[in-house]
Amino acid sequence: QVQLVESGGGLVQSGGSLRLSCAASGRTVSNYNMGWFRQAPGKEREFVAVTAWSGTYYADSVKGRFTISRDNAKNTVYLQMNSLKPEDTAVYYCAARAQRFASYDRNEYDYWGQGTQVTVSS
Repeated sequence: QVQLVESGGGLVQSGGSLRLSCAASGRTVSNYNMGWFRQAPGKEREFVAVTAWSGTYYADSVKGRFTISRDNAKNTVYLQMNSLKPEDTAVYYCAARAQRFASYDRNEYDYWGQGTQVTVSS
């Protein structure tokens, strides 16, 4: 089993930055597909970014503004979010998939964190 704990969310003004962290425990996730998803009120959970053996990939809505990275020594994945917009407001979830190749599909992920709230004011 893998446990994931997100942190770093908060309230920020439009144009600001936040860095989310996802600390994994239970297993080493260096070979896992690690993704970030988000869910805004009344909307479905959507893909944001993923890092895997096959590369890193981003949703078009965040490309050029968000950066996903991992520190295998700390068993932690990060999401650096710059130039934040009000439409980025959502609960952000970290997810792990015991496969090396990237997936954009939330149904293919095995483990999820509890989420961290990001609110961007205009």
